Amino acid sequence: MRIMKNEARISFHDQISRNKWKSVFLMIIIFIVLLALGYVIGLALGPDYFLFIMIIAIIFSLVYVLVGYYKSDKIALASVNAKPADKNNQLHRQYYHSAESLCLASGMPMPRLYVMPGQQINAFATGRNPEKSIICVTEGALNKLNKQELEGVLGHELSHVANYDIRFMTLVAVMVGMIAIISQIFIRSLWWQSLAGKGGRDKGKAQIIFILIGIALAVLAPIVVTLVQLSISRKREYSADASAVKFIRSPTGLIGALKKIKNQPVGEEEKKKISKAVAPLFISDPFKKKISGLWQTHPPLDKRIKILEKM
Repeated sequence: MRIMKNEARISFHDQISRNKWKSVFLMIIIFIVLLALGYVIGLALGPDYFLFIMIIAIIFSLVYVLVGYYKSDKIALASVNAKPADKNNQLHRQYYHSAESLCLASGMPMPRLYVMPGQQINAFATGRNPEKSIICVTEGALNKLNKQELEGVLGHELSHVANYDIRFMTLVAVMVGMIAIISQIFIRSLWWQSLAGKGGRDKGKAQIIFILIGIALAVLAPIVVTLVQLSISRKREYSADASAVKFIRSPTGLIGALKKIKNQPVGEEEKKKISKAVAPLFISDPFKKKISGLWQTHPPLDKRIKILEKM
């Protein structure tokens, strides 16, 4: 009789550590792209222009990060028309008790709980730190998930809070936005120079070469860092799945919830209830876009389920 070998089990500790290191590595890539873009623009336009570009970009980025850091939770909740969970509602009461139990078991502060309209099964977390955290689930999640599956979803969202994923992704978004702004300012400054009659005739061959390189980087850099941002987002989802198993000590509930999410239809009316700006926050892509893996905000559900089944 042939003996079947069991597939190697995956340690959720290893999975969490691996995904965190990958995220740090991807952040370093964004820093390198920013430095390379700044260096080439500096050589192409000269130190005076580069200083002007950096001052504008830094001021804009600081304003952006402060607003995003302190108001991100209110913006996200308002965009999906979410309301505070009501303890007098039976489904909401189960939601509250499940979240409270997980927080007590993990030693985390209790987040504020919200519910958003819609029969799609989904959820997201927001807030700048565990003390200011918010978890929001859809009405569909409360209606269609059993207790174990709901705990799996809540464990996933609490993992985002515990791992400071929201703060991390805010930083990434600011860096991506900063690169895009610098790129746009550089391209527009070349256009204004040409209108002012300060074109290529007054520039040496070396500077013209750097201008061409700068244009290429200005076009490609935002695309590259956006792909890196999406890659980081996918890695954080894997890490949150693994952390949820750590909280609950079982992958069964989250596996069941992801399978239901995978098989649920998403109508056009449901899609209209969710802003594309907050879509990356959700446990699963609320639009179920059929696009290339590089452009996905979330990893494939089949792959996430397969990894969880090995834990």
